[in-house]
Amino acid sequence: MQRFDNRVVLVTGAASGIGRATATRLTSEGASVLCADRNMAGAEETAAGLKGKGAAWLLDVADPASCESAVAETLRLYGRIDALANIAGIGSFGHVAEIDDVTWQRVIGVNLTGVFQMMRASLPHLIEGRGNIVNISSAAGLIGVPYGVAYSASKSGVIGLTKSIAVEYATRGVRVNAICPGAVNTPLIAGGFDAIENLEAHLFQRLTPLLGAMAEPEDIAAAVAFLASDDARFVTGATLAVDGGRPRSD
Repeated sequence: MQRFDNRVVLVTGAASGIGRATATRLTSEGASVLCADRNMAGAEETAAGLKGKGAAWLLDVADPASCESAVAETLRLYGRIDALANIAGIGSFGHVAEIDDVTWQRVIGVNLTGVFQMMRASLPHLIEGRGNIVNISSAAGLIGVPYGVAYSASKSGVIGLTKSIAVEYATRGVRVNAICPGAVNTPLIAGGFDAIENLEAHLFQRLTPLLGAMAEPEDIAAAVAFLASDDARFVTGATLAVDGGRPRSD
């Protein structure tokens, strides 16, 4: 028997990167997965590779009605939800004085409010099955990064949100944990390098693991699979850094 046999997981941000790797990892261990993303073509591509264990759904985590519909679709297809993997996120890079209100609100709306809205929609159903939530924060939420103030603020907020809801729902049997990746080889990281001169060097100085290379999405997916499984049944409110040993004393 595999760890996720007869389990259902809703994965946001499943069109690429960590979300796609997580959907693939969980189905390889027996899960049925709803692959939700704003990029419907990417979500469908992910689902198509899951050998009949996945379905795609159009999701905008910044829209509360869209979050409710993703949960409803998971229940319609599979009759239950055992875990939520909150992976959808966006980046924004630039000098703090040049960040406009629209950019700030968009990053906070997706990375923080979107995580909250997905949790709020899922929690009543997770209580029924004593399920769990895994949120993706970032090393940027622990140490801060230059030219990433909105991103860092949003990811710090995810940590606080995770810890607060973990305490609130502990007696109801729902576990809530967060993962803080360092630099990961995903489109989000690669897409920011042209935003500002020397950004790549600055980000790598702050986030590149001491092990000498960026993580791959599969490295983070493995951590998600652990926290979402019964192997972590006594883990809640935790912030797991998956960053190759980056010092966090600063």
